[in-house]
Amino acid sequence: MVQSGRRLVQVLVLAFAGMLAACGGGGGDDDSPDPIPGAPTNRPPVFTSPTSATVPEATAGVFYTAVATDPDGSAVTYSLSGGADQARFRITSSGALSFFSPPDFETPADANADNIYLVTITASDGSQTTALNLTVTVTDVTGAPLRVRRVATGMDFPLFLAPVPDTTGRVFVVERAGRIRILNPATGAIAATPFLDIVGQVSTDGERGLLGFATAPDFATSGRFYVFLTVADGTIEVRRYLTQTANRDIADPASSDVILRVPHPRSNHNGGWIGFGPDGLLYIAIGDGGGTGDPDNNGQNTGTLLGKILRIDPATDAFPADNNRDYAIPASNPFATSGGAPEVWVYGLRNPFRNSFDPLTGNLYIGDVGQGAVEEIDLVRPGDGGANFGWPIMEGTQPYRGGPTAGLTPPVAEYRHGTGAREGESVTGGHVYRGPLESLRGEYVFADFVNPNVWSIASSRLLPNATFPSSEFRIRTDFAPNAGTIDNVVSFGVDTANNLYIVDFDGDVFIIEPTPGALATTASVAAPQRIDVDAGSLLGDWLRGWMGGR
Repeated sequence: MVQSGRRLVQVLVLAFAGMLAACGGGGGDDDSPDPIPGAPTNRPPVFTSPTSATVPEATAGVFYTAVATDPDGSAVTYSLSGGADQARFRITSSGALSFFSPPDFETPADANADNIYLVTITASDGSQTTALNLTVTVTDVTGAPLRVRRVATGMDFPLFLAPVPDTTGRVFVVERAGRIRILNPATGAIAATPFLDIVGQVSTDGERGLLGFATAPDFATSGRFYVFLTVADGTIEVRRYLTQTANRDIADPASSDVILRVPHPRSNHNGGWIGFGPDGLLYIAIGDGGGTGDPDNNGQNTGTLLGKILRIDPATDAFPADNNRDYAIPASNPFATSGGAPEVWVYGLRNPFRNSFDPLTGNLYIGDVGQGAVEEIDLVRPGDGGANFGWPIMEGTQPYRGGPTAGLTPPVAEYRHGTGAREGESVTGGHVYRGPLESLRGEYVFADFVNPNVWSIASSRLLPNATFPSSEFRIRTDFAPNAGTIDNVVSFGVDTANNLYIVDFDGDVFIIEPTPGALATTASVAAPQRIDVDAGSLLGDWLRGWMGGR
């Protein structure tokens, strides 16, 4: 009887275990309770808002509201859960989506830099979730159309323009013979008394003259400024001057202090640009000494100052016993302690005549005049000291003299010699536009000196170790002036509002500015004509000299 009872218990236990297994309990994989027959199941939310949005640049605040309904009537909340550009957005729990920073069409911040932003929005009812992949396209806002207005004419072979660092909107215009004038672009008035007049101290044969100018960063309080000129024997001088104490509009000629002298054997390839960088140091561009093909081998010789961009600190004098060196050497210069002239910042240049700093990035753009085939634009980022741009081993991206190319830095843009719309003879380096015209902002604007061609390139496409092709230069046919002709662009310049100016060697100065009160229009102008460089004039002589001795 006892054994029979035990067998009955075992049978009952096994039967009960089998029932549990059949019900999915016990050692099964699903620990959830069985649904109650007829009870409703929870369903995820369903998005009803669109999967794409288009917004103009500079959009601030909420531009899209995510909407999802829950089939079971539960409350829905929203969050961001992915997408290549998730970090650029924020969303409220109620679905209001906005950018962290208003987008800029000219400087896209999305992962692909194409103004198409991708973000994933998740809707949750507390139990179930649903995702929506949203595409946000940012469009350009061009604002007012541009116009090119002549603001001065009849100037004496102007070579350079720089802002008067005050609130008047006036500009300095440098004339080749040795004068610096103050121009009011709003009225076209030129101050009767030159800011500086050193005519008679400047050699003007060949490519020589008063070539460069820069105010010190503290000009408003110190009145200090610097000029780059060639003297009678061809030597390059960088001088420091002071303005009159009671009148910042007139320099004191007696305050002249030569801070740098560089012997220069020939009349061409002087360089001539000077400018203060964002580091407060003075950068000086000097050509290779002239002649065809760098006959003195200066471009690749780091022991000479010819064929270089120099960087010095003119605020102090580390060489009190040397009258030709009134400055200090920045400790971070690449040859500050050994291996070359300590003033050298970058080298391998032929004739870096016109250059500029981008005030937004601190990048230096160099327009280096070529030999007989290629004109180039070079890029120097703040940490690129010691870069070698290859002259005369290379002319642009093509071999010139030849030699080892390891370690050379290629141009970021170049064009060939010729008479076509994207060709020329002598590059005039320009500026990255940071002024009020939305349609032009971020464009690097530059030109050819001999052919009447002006171009632009989006600065975001000028990348280290890559050369932008001339076939993609934007031809600025919209730069047709209201008066005069743009045909010998010798320099660009800016004022304190970052309006861009074009300086024409024949005496005209133009400003590129928004058209007051105008609606967007499309301009159509005739293609510019190439200048006749055989004209019997000083202008023709300058052009022949520029192209001669190549």
